[in-house]
Amino acid sequence: MQVTVVIIVILYMIGMLLVGYYSSKRIKSTSDFMVAGRRMGPILMAGTLAATEIGGGSSLGVVENASSLGRSQWGLSAAWYVLTMGLAFIILTFLAPKIRASEVKTVPEYFRRKYGRIAGVFTSVTMFLPLIGLTAGQFMASATIISVMLGINGKVALVVVAIVVTAYAVMGGMWSVAITDFVQIGLIVAGMLIAVPFALRFSGGWEQVVANVPPETFDLFKGIGGPKAIIALIIMYVATFTVGQEAVSRYYSARDGKAARQGSIIAAAVNGIYAFVPTILGIITLALVNMGKVSSETILAQGARYSLPVLATLTMPAVIVGFLFSGIISATMSSADSDLLGAGSIFGNDIYKQYIKKSASDQEVMRVTQITMVIVGAFGLIVALNAASIIQLLMFSFTLRAAGAFFPYVIGHYWKKSSTAGTIASLIVGSVVSVMFERKLIPGMTFFGWEAQAVIPGLVCALVVYLIFTFIFPSKRDTTELPPLSA
Repeated sequence: MQVTVVIIVILYMIGMLLVGYYSSKRIKSTSDFMVAGRRMGPILMAGTLAATEIGGGSSLGVVENASSLGRSQWGLSAAWYVLTMGLAFIILTFLAPKIRASEVKTVPEYFRRKYGRIAGVFTSVTMFLPLIGLTAGQFMASATIISVMLGINGKVALVVVAIVVTAYAVMGGMWSVAITDFVQIGLIVAGMLIAVPFALRFSGGWEQVVANVPPETFDLFKGIGGPKAIIALIIMYVATFTVGQEAVSRYYSARDGKAARQGSIIAAAVNGIYAFVPTILGIITLALVNMGKVSSETILAQGARYSLPVLATLTMPAVIVGFLFSGIISATMSSADSDLLGAGSIFGNDIYKQYIKKSASDQEVMRVTQITMVIVGAFGLIVALNAASIIQLLMFSFTLRAAGAFFPYVIGHYWKKSSTAGTIASLIVGSVVSVMFERKLIPGMTFFGWEAQAVIPGLVCALVVYLIFTFIFPSKRDTTELPPLSA
C-alpha cells in the first residue's frame, strides 16, 4: 500500500507544478498575475475561494473534534467550524459586487486611494506580516501531514512542500493558484466523500455507529459551546474574509459583480455540503474505538488530529488512500499558495511601487512580486524548520488586520462621508483593543463573555471611534468612488 500511496502523491505534486507552468503562459501583466486579469467566472472563483479557507483545520481538525478523541469533544457540532465559513460567504454575497467594482488589486490599495498614505502604510504592514506567519504555518501543516501519512522525515517533507507550493504560485500567480485550488477542492471533497462508505462498511453500518457513541454526540450545538460560539465564529470569518488579501483577492478576480456574487454563493454551498463529511468520519472513528474494532492507541499513535489517515489505511484500498491523502495535503497547500500570493501582491503593489520606486513599470512590479513570494517562501521554510514559536509571534498580527480595517473598508463602499480621520482612529483603536484582549494584558479582562474571540471587542470599539471621528471630520469628497491611481 505504501508504495502506491507515495506514487499517487508524487504524481499529484508534479501535476501542480505542470499547472503552474501552464498558467505562466497566460501572464502578461500585474493584473493577470495578481487578480487573474479580472476574468474569473463563478465556478472557478467558487473553487478557489472554498479551497483557500478549507485547510487542515477544516479537514483533519474537524475529524479530531468530532471524534472526541482529542482535547475537544464536539461531536456533530464540529460541523459548525466549516458551516460558519459558508454563512460568512453568504453574507459576503451582499458586498461582493461593491468589492469587485472597486477595481483594486489589494486591500491596502483601497485604503491608500480612499483614505490616504498613512492608512495605506498601516494596512500594508498589518496585512503583509500575518501572511508570512500563515505561510510558515501552512508549510508546517502540509509537511506534518505528509510526514505522518507517508512515513518520511519531517524536514524533508517541509522542504518538498515549500518548493512545490512556491514554484507553482510564482510561475502562474492567481491563475495558477485558482486552477490548482479548483483541483484541490475537488480532491479533498471527493476523497472525504469516498472515505465515508468504506468507513461505514468497516463499522457495520450507520446503526452500529449510532449504537456505539453517546447520545450527546449528535447534539448540533452542545459541544461547540452553543449559539454564542457560533455567532463568534461567523463574526470572525466575515471580518477576516472581507479584509484578508488571500480571500478578498478572489472577489477582485471575478469577471464582474454578478460572477463575484454567484461564486460566493457556490462556495457557501460547497462549505455547507463538506462540513458534515469530516464530522461524520470523526463520529465513525469514535464508534470504531468504542466497538473495539480499532484501538485508541493505534488511532492516537500520531496524535488525535491524524485519526483519519490511520482510519483510511485500515479501511480503504491503496488507490483510494492515495487520492484521499493527496486531498488532505492539498487542503493545506491551497491555503499556503494564497498566503504567498497575497504577501507578494501587497509588497509589490503597495510597498515597492508606492514607497520604494514610484516609476517602476508594470513588468518590474510583477517581477518584484514574484521575488517577494520566493523570499517569503524561503523565510517561511526557515521559520518552520527552526522556530515554531516565531510563527505564533507573526500570526499575532493576524488579529490586527481585521478589527481596525473592517468597518472603514465595508462602509467606505457605501457612505460618502467615510473619512480619513475615522479610518485612522478605527485602525489604531481596533488594533490596540484586539491586542489587549488577545494577549490578556489586563487580568480578568472580558467583553460580555466574548473573550475567546479578541476580534469582537476590537470591532465594537473600532466602529464607535470610526463613527465619532467621521461625523466630526467627514470626507469632503462626497463620493464613494476611488480617486484615479495617479491621485
